[in-house]
Amino acid sequence: MRKGLLYTAILFYAASISIAADADPNFPGDHSDGSRAVPVHLIPLLDEEGDKITPDTEPLLPFSTRQTCGACHDYNKISHGWHFNAVEPNAAPGRGGQPWILVDAASATQIPLSYRNWPGVFRPEQLGLTPWKFVQHFGRQMPGGGPGEIDSNNPDEITRGFISGKLEINCLACHDADSAHNPAEYGDQIIRQNFRWAAAATSGLTSVSGSARNMPNNYDPFMPHPFDDPKLIPPSVTYLKDAFYHKNQVFFDIVRKVPVERCYFCHSNFDMGKEKWTADEDVHLAAGLTCVDCHRNGPEHNITRGYEGEATVSKNPLAAALSCESCHSNGLLGAPIPKHSGIPPTHFDKLTCTACHSGPWPDAKTIRTKTSRAHGLGTYNVNKSDDVLPHIIYPVFAKQENGKIGPHKLIWPAFFAYLKDQKVAPIPIEVVKPIVGEITGDKNISPSGDWPNLTSEQIKKVLELLKPAEGEAVYICGGKLYRHDKDRLVATEHNSAKPYLWPIAHDVRPAAQSLGARQCQDCHSTNAPFFFADVEIDTPLASEKDATKKMIEFQELNPAYTKLLAISFIFRPYLKVIAICSSVILAAVLLLYAFKALAYIIRILAEKD
Repeated sequence: MRKGLLYTAILFYAASISIAADADPNFPGDHSDGSRAVPVHLIPLLDEEGDKITPDTEPLLPFSTRQTCGACHDYNKISHGWHFNAVEPNAAPGRGGQPWILVDAASATQIPLSYRNWPGVFRPEQLGLTPWKFVQHFGRQMPGGGPGEIDSNNPDEITRGFISGKLEINCLACHDADSAHNPAEYGDQIIRQNFRWAAAATSGLTSVSGSARNMPNNYDPFMPHPFDDPKLIPPSVTYLKDAFYHKNQVFFDIVRKVPVERCYFCHSNFDMGKEKWTADEDVHLAAGLTCVDCHRNGPEHNITRGYEGEATVSKNPLAAALSCESCHSNGLLGAPIPKHSGIPPTHFDKLTCTACHSGPWPDAKTIRTKTSRAHGLGTYNVNKSDDVLPHIIYPVFAKQENGKIGPHKLIWPAFFAYLKDQKVAPIPIEVVKPIVGEITGDKNISPSGDWPNLTSEQIKKVLELLKPAEGEAVYICGGKLYRHDKDRLVATEHNSAKPYLWPIAHDVRPAAQSLGARQCQDCHSTNAPFFFADVEIDTPLASEKDATKKMIEFQELNPAYTKLLAISFIFRPYLKVIAICSSVILAAVLLLYAFKALAYIIRILAEKD
């Protein structure tokens, strides 16, 4: 029975390959014959040199996704997709999104980074992060490719890169449906600098041991090396005994429609003060949809992000069709078409759909949340403290680039920098950290990963010790730029000190839980959180710990006008009663005179008779 299934699978896969080969003999897997079925992936494993892997291969190497998957799929085309192309200078950055956040509590640093040209973020190289170092910091929840495959010019990194290998695109991170797939193992391999082994380690086909990080510079991973030191365990891969089928082929449980759990590993939220089991699921997922029903892509992996106006910068032909407005205007995927009865049209000109339907219900004060990419959720040995950096604050209802107000997440940058010609250049952490430690001492470091309690005097001393080689030494935190001026610490405004915000779309609430579903006063009251909530100003400066900012300051609206408008809603119920009563009285008077007129007409007609 098992052999029969095996032969059927091989024939099915071979047939799909031969049919697709008519379209493109080089990459048959990128051209469908129209079938919605997923081809069976019973395929040979290839190492990074393109050599076939068998159980008897010496040394036994991990399979390469570039070679193994690239035999049927255009790896180069995939590498230009949204998840991998941030390092490309000509890639359209699109709307600003979640950055990578470089954090170091000991040096009081929290700073948003990205290779994309988004306003408000810094480029990794400005913090002294080469692509190699960037992967070391953030590779745990990167899908590979991008900075993981850039050749270094640093001699030390070239040597270490030969030992660790490149971090290839991990196709299995999304498309592996095997229940044994373990994404947390990926981050563990990054820590050990086992880039070459990372993708294989997540699959249910292998186990990986050893660490490239501990290997000496003369180690050659392609040659067996005996070591007398028991602590030197070279990275090695072991394949499961039954992993290899007939002809040394291996079965991958590959799916075209990516499971939600694969997305969640890099795109989860966890709000402080709440338990995971108390949170409601996004209404779309609860209705049976998956992430990729809306966030679609073809073989080029140019995935739709779904925001309004994306079609102007994206080459994905579905970018316009798969927005909130488009789906719910045309009933795509069974989406209900809303009537929005009684809502003035101006709301749709000034608010995003997500303003009413996404994220947590706003309260008197913003809350903190954790995200997978910022806090390493789902990885090994993650710090579960509520206070661990970075501090991400939300929901913040702010004006977007398109002029509409929508919900955002927010972080307040904090870092030491040099100021020259009103331009800020962040100082690398390795330069700042020993100086801050000398001033504050180790006892000021919280085991929870929270900010150290810095005083104005301590910041002033650090600025004094930082040599002004690149300009004036300054410190940015809590939305202000601090300068050492005549033995005083002076706070000033600066664009680089402004908070970085990025729009959110999930989790989406059903219509019954949307803002305004109960009454207009959900937003239009004199203390409505939508306009007047307190937004936390996050800072390590002890004297500013309780500082806040009103939500309306992020919306560029007039607070006095908004208050007056809200006050008018207090009297609107009375005005409605007065209007109704007046209408009833007017109708009664008109009816009375109508009866009198009728009586008059009847009397005239009677006199004629």
